[in-house]
Amino acid sequence: MKAILCPKYGAPDVLEYTDIEMPTIGDDQMLIRVRAASVNPADWRPMRGEPALFVRPIMGLRKPNNPRMGIDLAGQVQAVGKNVTEFKPGDEVYGASKGAFAEYVSSYGKSLVPKPANLTFEQAAAVPVAAITALQALRDHGQLQPGQNVLINGAAGGVGTFTVQIAKAFGAHITAVCSARNIDLVRSLGADRVIDYTRENFIRRDQRYDLIVDNVGNCSLRACLRVIHPHGRFVVAGGPKGRWLAPMMPFIKVKVLSPFVSQKLIGFIATTNKPDLLFLKELIEANTLTPVVDRCYPLSQVADAIRYAETGHARGKIVITPEN
Repeated sequence: MKAILCPKYGAPDVLEYTDIEMPTIGDDQMLIRVRAASVNPADWRPMRGEPALFVRPIMGLRKPNNPRMGIDLAGQVQAVGKNVTEFKPGDEVYGASKGAFAEYVSSYGKSLVPKPANLTFEQAAAVPVAAITALQALRDHGQLQPGQNVLINGAAGGVGTFTVQIAKAFGAHITAVCSARNIDLVRSLGADRVIDYTRENFIRRDQRYDLIVDNVGNCSLRACLRVIHPHGRFVVAGGPKGRWLAPMMPFIKVKVLSPFVSQKLIGFIATTNKPDLLFLKELIEANTLTPVVDRCYPLSQVADAIRYAETGHARGKIVITPEN
């Protein structure tokens, strides 16, 4: 079968589109035919081995211990081990499983659930990591309540488009920050006010917020504290590019500053799980949440997809479709 491998750290040029053996499954595993996958920072940052001080001690100092790439997927169950009772061959699923940039993956199914019935495979593959990040930022760490004011920085990206829609579903009043070309998109997702960051600094506005969610990691934390209510929250869900510490600096800053301010400052990395995937499935099937897909690339062009993702200008998600 065809798959994408990352045999060494580096730019997208290091990726190999190659033949590997079909996965085998144990008694507790399933074989999934991947119908679509999607690109996340959790794919391209480890590809580069960045941030090096955090990634390489875990993934491999000189090269990745596991060269398989991809996390998000939507597909069909092809075979199940004898102990698997939750799924059967033919079932359509979505969720997360290592090695999703391939025609097939084997999985224990710990982060797979039935696919939303009203989505295509391409749409469903766009959901897992980004939408769970948005959900956990707002609900678990932001503790967003109906009627509260929330500002979402980076509202047009993969996580941002889900953050706007989920905040709307929770009954919040939403101020979204994006570039001029994305204003209409973000408004259509439910934002009550949209700020073009190329023309206006949102921190200088008179508005005060109960919660700020930073999906980009480029906010001035001290400046943001001036527009957050004294007992409000600031949640970091993403960081900038950088080889050593830059991607982690927003998370480090909130940790260091948190004891000295009245607001709650939180940095987190999302964890995929079945309850959250099922919660998102309910929102999707109620037509409350709709994935925004910017572009689709064939599996053979994952390197090009990642190059585009690294520009930081994608509107919503970038999807990968195997050619099987």
